[in-house]
Amino acid sequence: MLTLGAFALLLLVGVPIGLSLCLGAVVYIADSGNPLLFNNYPLQLFGGVDSYGLIAIPLFILIGEIMNGGGITQRIVHMAMAFVGSMRAGLAYVNVLANMMVSSILGSATAQVAIMSQIMVPEMERKGYDKTFAAGLTAYGGMLGPIIPPSVMFVVYSTLAQVSVGDMLIAGIVPGLILTAIFCVIIAILGVIHQFPRAEKRTWGERARTVLETAPTLLIPIVIVGSILSGLANATESAAVGAVVAALVGRFWTREFRFEQLPQMLLRAGVYSAIVLFLVAAASVFSWVLIYGKIPQAIAASVQQIAADPVTFLLLVSVALLLIGTVIDGVPGLIMTVPILLPIATAVYGIDPRHFGVVVVVNLVLGLLTPPVGLCFFVASAVTGANPGRMFIVTLPFFIASCVLLVALCVYPSLSLMLLK
Repeated sequence: MLTLGAFALLLLVGVPIGLSLCLGAVVYIADSGNPLLFNNYPLQLFGGVDSYGLIAIPLFILIGEIMNGGGITQRIVHMAMAFVGSMRAGLAYVNVLANMMVSSILGSATAQVAIMSQIMVPEMERKGYDKTFAAGLTAYGGMLGPIIPPSVMFVVYSTLAQVSVGDMLIAGIVPGLILTAIFCVIIAILGVIHQFPRAEKRTWGERARTVLETAPTLLIPIVIVGSILSGLANATESAAVGAVVAALVGRFWTREFRFEQLPQMLLRAGVYSAIVLFLVAAASVFSWVLIYGKIPQAIAASVQQIAADPVTFLLLVSVALLLIGTVIDGVPGLIMTVPILLPIATAVYGIDPRHFGVVVVVNLVLGLLTPPVGLCFFVASAVTGANPGRMFIVTLPFFIASCVLLVALCVYPSLSLMLLK
């Protein structure tokens, strides 16, 4: 209890979560009366990032950097607009579908919201949509980023849970597609109620030209996901190939990517990757002392008195993770909770770790869209100037639908495991 108390206190006084985890472990060792544990401390710290699968993180981040610098995101939006732009609420559909396609490359909710807010919100506002609704919808579109592969959160979870990165990425495909479909149904209903505007109609010839102009940009997600599904490459290898494909498409097809941009892209990808990897290393140390102190076993004994079956356990975990996700970003939230909850889920309730990973990630991502913090709303607000509180109110149907999907994931494991059979 002293360890958890020290960790909570450090967080409250503003110490970064990575340092809080490391210092919390130091407090435990000092209190344990076994100073020899300090000898293992650096080994545990290094062992936390000594994983081949983690190489995928900087590669996925680099793909996003190249895609943005190469003008690929804008072309994906144009492709979505060619298909659904002329329907009622067409630009709202474009927002969600473009987010779905972009999420298969970026894999980060906050980065996706920042990029898509710059592209979609001004266009929707010009066509007569309320800016607050447009910004809020874009924030929910960003929720798809960590669910549809590739996903930094799934890579981090795979390392923490010691499961295949490829399996985790595949497990997110069906929930991501279901969530996209649900969002489109809500848009259709709201479009009729609020009489959302229609965009100008396009001829089939114009649509065909748009598809031909933008189709090569889809090579990136096809290569990444296809190589994993076919077994030709693992997640790390597919990320490396995807980075090369993104550079080639940006350089020779869109002609907006220049190799002089690469050093800055590599620097930004390296800085963000270093932050994520330090968190993973710190989580490894903290998890080590928790297991040594038999804290998961103590929590498991308490939980078993409340949750008699796996579904009840997952629903309780969902409530707890949703609350955690409201104040803590996705990757730190994973690092704080997985070492404690995963052993209980697998050993006590027999839950598949891949299914548990999908439930945890979706919960923490939805937390990014839940007050009092709602980080994705604040990102969209910073870009567009819309009010974060009003965003949550006008997009409440999307929040309710996301909660329904969460319950379905808890009750039906096949939703996340069907492609892994």
